[in-house]
Amino acid sequence: MNKSINGYPLDSIRYTKTQSVMIDQDVLRDNRVIMGLNNDPRADLFRVLRTNVLKQLRENNWNSFAITSATPEAGKTFISVNLAIAIAMEGNQSVLLVDADLKCPRVGQCLGLEWEFGLVDCLNMDVSLEDTLINPGIERLVVLPGNDSNNNSSELISSQKMVNLIKEIKSRYESRIIIFDLPPLFSGDDALVFMPYVDAALLVIEDGKNTSEELQQSMYILEQTNLLGLVLNKSRQPLTTYQYGYVSEAD
Repeated sequence: MNKSINGYPLDSIRYTKTQSVMIDQDVLRDNRVIMGLNNDPRADLFRVLRTNVLKQLRENNWNSFAITSATPEAGKTFISVNLAIAIAMEGNQSVLLVDADLKCPRVGQCLGLEWEFGLVDCLNMDVSLEDTLINPGIERLVVLPGNDSNNNSSELISSQKMVNLIKEIKSRYESRIIIFDLPPLFSGDDALVFMPYVDAALLVIEDGKNTSEELQQSMYILEQTNLLGLVLNKSRQPLTTYQYGYVSEAD
C-alpha cells in the first residue's frame, strides 16, 4: 500500500500552503549540492548513505535525526542538504529539513533560497509554521530555514516554545523524515541540549583536521544518543564503508 500525506500519494504531493520556488542550478553547483544536479556521478555517495540511514530509521521506527559535527567547517550542512535531497528522491519518503543551527544557519543559503521568516521567528514572533516552510522545487522535500538568534540560542532551544514547535512538527508530519541541521558539538551546548528532541544523530568528521581525541570527545558527548554513524568528509579516498560510517568525497 502506497504511503500518503493528507490523502495525496507521495508521488503527487500538492503544496497548498507551503511556498514553492525553483532553485538555481548554478547556485546548487557552486554550493556543491550534488543531489540537486542532473547526472552528477558523485550522487552515488549519498545514495549509499541514504540507504544505510533509512535502513536504521525503518528498523527502529524512527522518523527524526540530527546532523552535527565535532567542529565548525566540517561540512555538516553540505551533508544535511544532500542527504535530505537523496532521501526525498527515494520515491517512498518525504523529508522536512530544519535548519536548527541558531548561531550560523546556512541551509537556505546553500540552496539559494530567499525567505522572510525562519525557525527563530516561530519561537520569538509567533510566526506560524506554514509561513516559514519552503518547497525548493524538489519533490517530497520541504525546508524550514533558519535565522540568527542573537546569541541566546541555547535558551531558545531549551524553551517550552521549542518543545511545542518540535511536537507540532512531529505530529503534523508523522510520515515524513525530519532532519535537523545542528551546530557543531564544540561550539557550545546547543547540539547537546537539542539531542533529546530527536530519535538519533549522524556525526560528521572532517578528514585531516579532526583528531582522535576530538572524535573520542564527540562520542562521549553523544553517548546517550542513538548514533546512526559517522561521515568522514573531505576525504580524498573513494567511498569506503567503516564500522561507524561512510566516506564522502568532498565538501
